[in-house]
Amino acid sequence: MCWAGRMMLGTFSILLVLVHAAAACEFGPFPYRATGIVCRMTKPAALLLNQETAQVIQAAFRNAKFPNITGERSMRLLGRVAYGLSNIQVNDLSIERSEVELKEDDAIHISIKNMTALFKGTLTYGYAGAWFLQLFHSVDFEIESSIDLQLNIDLMCQKEQVTPDASDCYLAFHKLTLHLQGDKQPGWLKQLFTDFISFTLKLVLKREVCKEINAVAQTLTNFILDLAANFVRDKDIMVDISLASDPVIKASYIESHHKGLVLYKNSSSMLSDSVFSPSLLTETRMLYFWLSEHSLSSLAAAAFLDGRLVLNLRGDKLQELFEMEDTEVQRKAVQMIFQGTSYNDSVAKVWSLSQPQISLQPEGTVVRSLVALEVSILPTGEEPLVALYMEKEITATIQATYAEKKLILQPVDSSIEMKVFKCTADPNGEDPSIQSFLQNMILVAGIPEVTSSIGSALTALMNSKRLDLFDIINPEIITRKGYVIVQLDFGFPSHLLLNFFEKSL
Repeated sequence: MCWAGRMMLGTFSILLVLVHAAAACEFGPFPYRATGIVCRMTKPAALLLNQETAQVIQAAFRNAKFPNITGERSMRLLGRVAYGLSNIQVNDLSIERSEVELKEDDAIHISIKNMTALFKGTLTYGYAGAWFLQLFHSVDFEIESSIDLQLNIDLMCQKEQVTPDASDCYLAFHKLTLHLQGDKQPGWLKQLFTDFISFTLKLVLKREVCKEINAVAQTLTNFILDLAANFVRDKDIMVDISLASDPVIKASYIESHHKGLVLYKNSSSMLSDSVFSPSLLTETRMLYFWLSEHSLSSLAAAAFLDGRLVLNLRGDKLQELFEMEDTEVQRKAVQMIFQGTSYNDSVAKVWSLSQPQISLQPEGTVVRSLVALEVSILPTGEEPLVALYMEKEITATIQATYAEKKLILQPVDSSIEMKVFKCTADPNGEDPSIQSFLQNMILVAGIPEVTSSIGSALTALMNSKRLDLFDIINPEIITRKGYVIVQLDFGFPSHLLLNFFEKSL
């Protein structure tokens, strides 16, 4: 469904959006009771996403606003020496290795090894009161550094939404070498400032870089939440993806639980007894979505109330429907209904008269609904003429697959119970063969056409949210009694991370 691609955007996106601190929200004694949607991401997915961590770290370094560093120190023979480092910028940042670890019931640990960065700026200094007399010297400087970075990302829940805390951030400097005006040879000035500036510089770099990493994490989380909210909203219909219960962090996966309530205009569905249990999901795929029967049924109800369960067929589609077979009964039915009018001058309208009832079973999704079929002839310059009207109770079992970036709905079992039949050319229903033909036509061609149209409409809706830009690998849609599981592997969607950097940083 339309939320199925909402959480794929790098370590600082999925890891921040899908997991929430267990102690930050209170949900009562039954942790999964109100759970309509579950997302589980396994360790292989975290490892894949961690490959993109470098881009986020680099953005944090580039966007860090390093303050001017000033100070003074009394030096033997030289008197008081005052100094200032300004216009500090970072260049040529590279990361040799990045590792991610899921700490069970704790946090997400990211370790960056052997990160090198070149800092540039201006050093201003003066002696023995010259600072106050504006008698000073300025030289450009470069600082070569080799750093290890460790992050423990704590994820908290505020107002039922995730808020990341990356303040547990530690920089270890293996090398911090100062070069003045490009001179690579040690001299008295370089040695002097290296000795008493290095410690202060390390503190400033650590404070500002860690502050910026925390800010980027916050900004990226808001970006993802906005993206997710847009993904599960279409006009007056939206899905509530706020937290339903405390999340789970295991060594092999992380898992978040969401309400999955459908909101339509001023009304909301209600879920009080979910069937979710962690044992229903495995760890063999990278990403899992668990969807409750209640959530899917509520979406169908909202679509019905919004007038979306309507299909108009004309021209070639209408011809395919009524000419699925070439028999005497078929030709007689077409002549009786259309009275010689071409298919291009006729229209068949199919719509749901009642709210569809959804039941998830191992065989597929069972849909029950009262459906109307109306065929109208459109004579040139005249009012439309209703040639056929039918109401029928339809029960169809549908299996869903996702392939080649398309959602495919395939009916595997269907039944029809006729409720109302009105035909202008046969008002008394004297020819039962016509009804029999129409019943068979609906079963063989009509229901597959309707389900195909719904699949196409849902595909178009999901692609309008840019799901088609994701690299989804071997997705499986598995129905069970009361729920459906979508499981898949994926490739990293770099376009979304680039989109984030373009818009937010």
